[in-house]
Amino acid sequence: VIAALRKEGLESSNLILGIDFTKSNEWTGKNSFNKRSLHAIGDTPNPYEKAISIVGKTLAPFDDDNLIPCFGFGDATTHDQEVFSFHSDHSPCHGFEEVLACYKKIVPNLKLSGPTSYAPVIEAAIDIVEKSHGQFHVLVIIADGQVTRSVDYDDKELSPQEEKTIKAIAEAR
Repeated sequence: VIAALRKEGLESSNLILGIDFTKSNEWTGKNSFNKRSLHAIGDTPNPYEKAISIVGKTLAPFDDDNLIPCFGFGDATTHDQEVFSFHSDHSPCHGFEEVLACYKKIVPNLKLSGPTSYAPVIEAAIDIVEKSHGQFHVLVIIADGQVTRSVDYDDKELSPQEEKTIKAIAEAR
């Protein structure tokens, strides 16, 4: 992957990480992670810890300053409206080892909720890019599924979460 990214011209970037803390991680884990939440902290790495490690090994070589803003979304405090920073002072994590350490520290204190919207984390990334005067950034969102889609909507209607996510993506371009 690293060679392919370099071949396509990516030499350096700044990373931003968003982690999904919605309740669907419990339901998905019941089917795919021994009936446990995908965020369950234990003796072996959970799917999110594995994904963070893989992203770190793959993309860290491109991150010159090794400073990674990390955000959570979809918990009982933020729902589909906001994000929270992995650090209370909103400082970035110093490398993926710190990302994992912070993740393991905050997970036991979170209440998973929802609904799922990627808009808040995309908007947080836009804010970081604007403050950096347009430096190149890569936003990685690690999630267990899609943006909330209600059965009450027909195929041509978008949920509010889908609408906000699409608007945020368009704004980020």
